[in-house]
Amino acid sequence: MKGAKNKLKEKEPIHILLTNDDGIHAEGIRVLSQILHEEHQGIKLSIVAPDRERSAIGHAITMHRPLRVEEVSLLHNSGLRGSAVNGTPSDCVKLAVEALLDDRPDLIISGINRGSNLGTDILYSGTVSAAVEGVMHGIPSMAVSLTEGGKSDDFAYAARFVGKLVRRFFANGLPEATLLNINVPPGGAKVKGARATTLGIRRYRNAFDCRVDPRGMQYYWLAGDVVEDDPEEESSDTRAVREGFISLTPIYFQLTNHEALPALKKILDWPGLLPQ
Repeated sequence: MKGAKNKLKEKEPIHILLTNDDGIHAEGIRVLSQILHEEHQGIKLSIVAPDRERSAIGHAITMHRPLRVEEVSLLHNSGLRGSAVNGTPSDCVKLAVEALLDDRPDLIISGINRGSNLGTDILYSGTVSAAVEGVMHGIPSMAVSLTEGGKSDDFAYAARFVGKLVRRFFANGLPEATLLNINVPPGGAKVKGARATTLGIRRYRNAFDCRVDPRGMQYYWLAGDVVEDDPEEESSDTRAVREGFISLTPIYFQLTNHEALPALKKILDWPGLLPQ
């Protein structure tokens, strides 16, 4: 982050890597790249994203087949091009940082995702996982999502918000190893404001629809309805979005439950635990 702050002072281009999990031709990444390219001078864009939709793939990486990269044109008459990868969002970030880019990005933005990534849904999200991969490489990262019901104008609103946020982000910074998970409600000008939030709880009533294929074999199609009867903390991202606010949640992936260590040590403090 210090290097990016120095670039702001010296007016050097800020290098931003864009990726997503909806695929390189998705509307969200196209609108975001267009607005950053046209409205924010002093930003250098690199775009490396999956060649097709990879939603809900989590932090999967490809190990048992080769990754292939194809250069594609993103915006007509702009010269802006990107790299389409036949892999996951996490693959895209790893490959970009370690092999494709000539210089290290100052910031990674994953999105704009079509559909929310709120609460515990982030554990499934390819969008958020790409930002996690960035943080694992020591690069400040954001995951940006447009919640359900968003239209083209809403993508443009979310992209303009991100463009304004980038400058503030570099001027002030976040603690290391922390990514910013952003969810923008639809409605554009009707958005009431932005809140610093905590992760809420998203539970689903999972329903497996059992069907029969033309060969008479059963298969299952997963569908799920959000259960909204759980109490939400006032600071939660789910509540903020439902009330018409943009939610910005700092996420730190230190998964160790330190409070549980004393109890675990008591369990281990028994001479007969190890087999003889």
